Amino acid sequence: MGISRSRTGLVGAISALAVLAACGGGSNEAPLESFTAEEIYRQAEFQLENRRRADDAAALFADVERLYPYSEWAKRALIMQAYAFHQDKDYESSRSAAQRYIDFYPADEDAAYAQYLLALSYYDQIDLVGRDQGLTYQALQSLRTVIERYPDSEYAQSAILKFDLAFNHLAAKEMEIGRYYLKHSHFTSAINRFRVVVEDFQTTTHTAEALYRLIEAYLSLGLDQEAQAAGAILGYNYQSTEWYDDGFKLLQGQGLKPEILGTGWLQTVYRQMIRGEWL
Repeated sequence: MGISRSRTGLVGAISALAVLAACGGGSNEAPLESFTAEEIYRQAEFQLENRRRADDAAALFADVERLYPYSEWAKRALIMQAYAFHQDKDYESSRSAAQRYIDFYPADEDAAYAQYLLALSYYDQIDLVGRDQGLTYQALQSLRTVIERYPDSEYAQSAILKFDLAFNHLAAKEMEIGRYYLKHSHFTSAINRFRVVVEDFQTTTHTAEALYRLIEAYLSLGLDQEAQAAGAILGYNYQSTEWYDDGFKLLQGQGLKPEILGTGWLQTVYRQMIRGEWL
């Protein structure tokens, strides 16, 4: 029996497979090999959708691929393996299945979804700022692949949004470390972290605070010109924010005002910004 199997027969086969899944196997039960690719595939769908057993579903989808490796059902089962593993939060297995799909069927219409699932296998693990940032970089790389390789796919827009969030996440990590250093008076280390945000993550929501923290750190070191330069950049782009108001008050308290004096990395950033090359 092939893909056109009758509904009555299919329901019976699915029922039989459900018994197999429930009982865990037995000597009087039909072996899995006696069922068609479609029957096993449909039972995997049943486990995923009705029983919410993503792990059992992934195993059955793998059986389709194992028993019927060159069939159309095997191709469907492979992408569904990636999805089921992801639902089960087995991200490494999801990524492996998705990558195999991309390798085997690079021109298939579901290749974009496979690449998106691969990216999600990294992205869905970076929700906490304190986690390993290597995952964030891998998520960014994989999301970029979705955006660049499949720009017209239904997943491109979602990938763009998640890329921006992951990028913002990296900036948040730099800010977290920078604040820690600043709190403990490690001003040079704090400046290095805030500089990364200003130079590399200027399109994120953290840039205004990073500039304000630079004013704090530079004033603490007695580096007035650098503090004034940070204030000038803050005023140029974020004058309506509380960060600028607080930064202006800090400078004013030292008899200073936001302006560009001398040379340095902030002065370079300011000149680039004026020429429209910074953002």
